[in-house]
Amino acid sequence: MKLTKYTHACVRLEKEGGVLVLDPGSFSESAEALSGAHAVLVTHEHADHLDAKAVVEALQGSQHLELHAPAGVAEQLRQEAPGAADRIHAVDPGSSFQAAGFDIRSFGGQHALIHPQIPMVANIGFLVDQNVYHPGDSFIIPDGITVQTLLVPLHAPWSKSAEVVDFVIGVRAPRAFQIHDGLLNDNGLGIVEGHVKRIGAKYGTEYRHLAPRESVEV
Repeated sequence: MKLTKYTHACVRLEKEGGVLVLDPGSFSESAEALSGAHAVLVTHEHADHLDAKAVVEALQGSQHLELHAPAGVAEQLRQEAPGAADRIHAVDPGSSFQAAGFDIRSFGGQHALIHPQIPMVANIGFLVDQNVYHPGDSFIIPDGITVQTLLVPLHAPWSKSAEVVDFVIGVRAPRAFQIHDGLLNDNGLGIVEGHVKRIGAKYGTEYRHLAPRESVEV
């Protein structure tokens, strides 16, 4: 499949004419990523992963676009796009379904802790075609499967570099690309990616940086 990285946490997957978009958020080129999409997966409700305006416009602009998200996100979008309510689906952890011709499995269920005084929200990690894993805002390692392509949240208010590296080590995917890098300048990006690339390689993971709009075959 073809994987296209957009700014921050959004990726677009294309295979045999099917187009699947994950986490089109407010930091990303959401409208561009959603153009021509057949399905959208949203990991959680935070705006950097869900540009609600762009997603609602996409749902209203296509009679065929389907969306899968945690229950709270699904309900919010049904209210904002009532004409598309039957195409908006709630996802629980541990489920399997098809979207845009891709096989999807869901993992996790909870956003990583930011602070005890900040309420937790639901977060679903998605594995696509037994290949690409997008964890959203979590370091949940999928159980019972082998990930081929890991999308690594490089930096967030809820993480530290040691946790990022340990996530890569724990999943041990053959290849990895970055997501959740929209808050880093070039200096910070270089430091974190250096750790991930160097230490990940010891455990069999080849890490590569993707520029916004860059595409690779996975």
